[in-house]
Amino acid sequence: MLTLSKTKRDKGLEIIDKPLETNLKSHEVLIEVLSASLCGTDVHIYNWDRWASNRMNPPLTVGHEFSGRVLKVGSEVERVKVGDIVSSETHVVCGQCEFCRSGRGHICENTKIIGVDIDGCFAEMIKMPEANLIIDQSGTDPKYLSVLEPLGNAVHTMLHFDIIGKNVVVIGCGPIGLMGINVAKVVGARKIIAIEVNPYRIGLAKSIGADVVINPKTEDVIKRVLEETDQKGADVVTEFSGHKSAIEQSFKYIKKGGNMALLGITPDKIEIDLSNDVVFKGITIYGVTGRKMYENWQQVSALIESKRIEFDKIVTHVISMKDFEKAFQIMASGESGKVVMIP
Repeated sequence: MLTLSKTKRDKGLEIIDKPLETNLKSHEVLIEVLSASLCGTDVHIYNWDRWASNRMNPPLTVGHEFSGRVLKVGSEVERVKVGDIVSSETHVVCGQCEFCRSGRGHICENTKIIGVDIDGCFAEMIKMPEANLIIDQSGTDPKYLSVLEPLGNAVHTMLHFDIIGKNVVVIGCGPIGLMGINVAKVVGARKIIAIEVNPYRIGLAKSIGADVVINPKTEDVIKRVLEETDQKGADVVTEFSGHKSAIEQSFKYIKKGGNMALLGITPDKIEIDLSNDVVFKGITIYGVTGRKMYENWQQVSALIESKRIEFDKIVTHVISMKDFEKAFQIMASGESGKVVMIP
């Protein structure tokens, strides 16, 4: 089969022909990939930056967000059948460690991520454990179903704390931040305040449901958030950017007793006034890793079945996988939502 793979420890990817053993273990499923979407992780791998070079060992088929059609199932597979349209949890967990056995598989100490640790989905076919697969019941176009994994990140971030009737800040309107805005709108946040500098993504944030969008390049973020919240501050802050100053500012405008969910990854050290902005404010900080298995997936399935996730705004580009260079250029430009590739 044709795959988009990392073949050497250098910048770039290659389309190569690669064998796939179709004999399945008892709980494995063989899937025809129908769509696969790009993630920031894939850009790191393409660029072969410090994180990628320390994390990954080529050769490896990359990619971890996909949808597909089931072609074949292992001898003990019961839940999934041939012909099912599926998306997938991308963390393959051990099921045996302390965290898996206490219902916290999203922080499994033996996690292997497809496209990073083991062969991924930028290919014509992929094998996955049955447990990882989410069967689509919504009839959604498969080109959109590849983005359910990052939608799960957005759901985890937005719904860990109660946001119904709350003033919510969304920091960073990249694809997952945009999904976060959509989720907040659907579940009934009182006011959604987005923070973003990119004009293209400011427009997307407004179109998808942000009530207010603040550009830090032209406005005082702390002052504006306080103005929008009657000087009380935000009930919930959700962080998708990983930007040092944006994170540090958020501690100044979060409400006393407020909640903060952090998904964005930053290479920088964050400096905060721990006593005044955390302890005396009585705030709660939550670090978001992956998706709770499988609570967040159940929430994702309910959301897409409600037909209120605006995939046509979240997914802005659909491109043939053979044109992957163009897909990565669009992703790197910032002038996009999710970029989906078709094998």
